[in-house]
Amino acid sequence: MRPVDTARLAFQSIHRYPLRTTMLLLAVSIGVAAVVLLTGVGEGARRYVTGEFAALGTHLIVVLPGKAETAGAGGTGTIIGATARDLTLEDAMAIERSAHIAQVAPIIVGSGNASWRAREREITVLGTTTEMLDVQHWTMQLGRFLPDIDMDIATPVCVMGSVVRDEFFDNTNPLGQWLRIGDTRCRVIGVLTQGGITGPFDTDELVILPIASAQQLFNAPGVFRILTEAVSQDSMDAARRDIIEIIKARHQGEEDITVVTQDAVLATFESIFDMITMGLAGIASISLVVAGVLIMNVMLVAVSQRTKEIGLLKALGAKERHIVALFLAEAVFLSLFGALLGLILGNAGTRLLGTVFPILDFSAPTWAMVAAVGVAVTSGLLFSILPARRAARLDAVLALAGR
Repeated sequence: MRPVDTARLAFQSIHRYPLRTTMLLLAVSIGVAAVVLLTGVGEGARRYVTGEFAALGTHLIVVLPGKAETAGAGGTGTIIGATARDLTLEDAMAIERSAHIAQVAPIIVGSGNASWRAREREITVLGTTTEMLDVQHWTMQLGRFLPDIDMDIATPVCVMGSVVRDEFFDNTNPLGQWLRIGDTRCRVIGVLTQGGITGPFDTDELVILPIASAQQLFNAPGVFRILTEAVSQDSMDAARRDIIEIIKARHQGEEDITVVTQDAVLATFESIFDMITMGLAGIASISLVVAGVLIMNVMLVAVSQRTKEIGLLKALGAKERHIVALFLAEAVFLSLFGALLGLILGNAGTRLLGTVFPILDFSAPTWAMVAAVGVAVTSGLLFSILPARRAARLDAVLALAGR
């Protein structure tokens, strides 16, 4: 038998048993579609998270106290670094003098009760400097951001997020209004554009004060962390070294800080989500193995149904290897057609998910689709060996007699 004859007979067998063919195609396609869908979900989550971090810029460097803990309680509590030596505004100003640092934005984060006329609610307070607007790539909806003043100068002004503005002022223009936070008052000078969660903050829920004012409000001499932006991507390593050396010189030679670069965080998230995506692909591939078992069982039944056909082929001179090749070709064609159908269904499913959740890009990686097709075909091939060998060992005379 020539290869073309083997292929033709395999196709004829596939057409001759439509119910069996449909079952096998459905089993394989479901497995491949599951791989495409699950890896598409994993990739969508990875692209979203890494995109959010990349939007902050790859030049960002975060300086943390050596032991960061949550401190403060009550109505106006602040989250500060509870370490033997806190970071201070003087540390931030010293870092700012590095030639490799473009901008520095120290921050304090706390909570407190805010009120305006008869309205009152709990808010998150962020103390920082004017550089924070550029470092975090925020934009203004109304007014302006914090004034460009020295870090250690307290000024009774504030900028608020869109949700805080809506809940306090509704349709009233908030600019120039006085908002009370705890025992202090601040004049509203700006409103941030609605942005949701950017980086570690939900900007819509913030009230932002000059950092010196926030220190007075929370009675906090230290800062929570210092955000810095390097001059360029190439200067990231030099900027990091400068930060460590500057803080060591100010802290009596102790390296009691943690310096985290944005690209390092991004790389960590990339590797984590890559492992998650591969894990999802592995879980979904189990269904392809199940489909292979189904192929084996169905083809074992097919051997008994096609006994006379096998006997006729042997009577016409077909060797055992020809019979084996015929069954293997049939399994490969079924697996391949089922895999292609699964790719169509899986990609259609990811497009549907993308329509429902437009913020995420649910597209399966190429390697996952290639691997799904490869596993499907390999599984079908391996699990069809036993039926193929059983068919090849049939005696020609007994097979023609239907026994």
